[in-house]
Amino acid sequence: MGELFGTDGVRGVANQDLIPELAFKLGRAGASVLEEKTRFSCGDRNKIFIGRDTRISGDMLAAALAAGINSLGIDTVDLEVVPTPAVSYLSRSRPVIGGIMVSASHNPIQDNGIKFFDSRGMKISEEMESEIEARLEAELARPTHEKVGRQLDGRYLIEFYLDSLLASYAGDISGLSVVLDCGHGAAHRLGPRILKRAGLERAKVINHSGRGELINVDCGSTNTAELKETVLAENADLGIALDGDADRAVLIDEQGREIDGDYIIYICGSHLSRRGRLKGNRVVTTRYSNLGLAEALKKSGVEVIYAANGDKYVLEKIQELNLSLGGEKSGHIIFKEHNVSGDGMLTALKVMEVMIETGKSLSQLAEGLKEWPQLLKNIRVKNKELLEENSRISEVVAAGERDIQDGRIFVRASGTEPVIRLMLEGRDRPLLEKWGEQIAGGIGEELN
Repeated sequence: MGELFGTDGVRGVANQDLIPELAFKLGRAGASVLEEKTRFSCGDRNKIFIGRDTRISGDMLAAALAAGINSLGIDTVDLEVVPTPAVSYLSRSRPVIGGIMVSASHNPIQDNGIKFFDSRGMKISEEMESEIEARLEAELARPTHEKVGRQLDGRYLIEFYLDSLLASYAGDISGLSVVLDCGHGAAHRLGPRILKRAGLERAKVINHSGRGELINVDCGSTNTAELKETVLAENADLGIALDGDADRAVLIDEQGREIDGDYIIYICGSHLSRRGRLKGNRVVTTRYSNLGLAEALKKSGVEVIYAANGDKYVLEKIQELNLSLGGEKSGHIIFKEHNVSGDGMLTALKVMEVMIETGKSLSQLAEGLKEWPQLLKNIRVKNKELLEENSRISEVVAAGERDIQDGRIFVRASGTEPVIRLMLEGRDRPLLEKWGEQIAGGIGEELN
């Protein structure tokens, strides 16, 4: 990849790093690459979907993207505020050459991002990202007259995505009591509609104003405190916490405890395996999943396969091995038979399906996974690019690995933020805390 694209598209502070002039160029270059690489015919005129979350800067960036795409003679279909998985689903199920989502997912409100999907609904490859960067300043076509691209209204298409979600699960979940935290994000309208259409009469929705200045602020998947309190107060069966673009979910059980992506993979993977519905009897996750997940799934006869960090790499491994389930600890879960994107509402529906089929509560379903102690730290730095070449950091990490032995240490630069992510895992928590402080301190001193 070049300098613009991280692990999940292009991100930065809107109107400072991610300016409309850049969005215009990304629209032109991205549309050019998608048009060249697509395998499908869209008829007389090629089309690209554009969706966005509720961030205030979303209108500005979406308009700039659309202008760039239209200047190339390609139509844009405006989905307005929709979850990322809706863009993915529609991109692969309708005659378009791709889709674009304007969102910074779980990032702070000042950030925004641009991520591209191809005509299969998949996030574009690193090769395509590099080609887009190479074409940013290229002389591309500028058609005139009737060949200039148009902006079309695509809001009616959301019904197709909604129908696909309602067809994704089996059984009658209407008797469950649910609390949904929309995080003031992309699913603030669609999330409540899904619960209503699913017949959930005892459903309470919080943080669904759609106000972009509140997205991810003390709510949603990045802060579940309010959701936990509401689940307990409502005596609900589960809570659903979505992130800003609703492609991931963290659940809360009836006792107010957090059920992250590892638990969700365990619950769904072991259940599907018992029912003979888990392809290959394997699931895909990343090295950031707790070691207890593989330990627990092994008892159910399920093997864990590891992919590089990032949901698109999880999907690549699922595709490569012809599997059906994978995801990340953060709550990006891919049910390949239903969508090729992580989908927070789909994840919640599939977990509720397991609850109904087994007659068990969410806490009971999670009992089989015993997590190893894990310590996570995010260290904000000025120069994350210098991580790999810093010998002092390498030395202190190596010393920690020798001392912990029965465990592991991961250090990596975030692909979307000026942050170094540190994870320590093992059976001895005090030892993890000791080395966590030392390594985090060394990273802070060296890279700031």
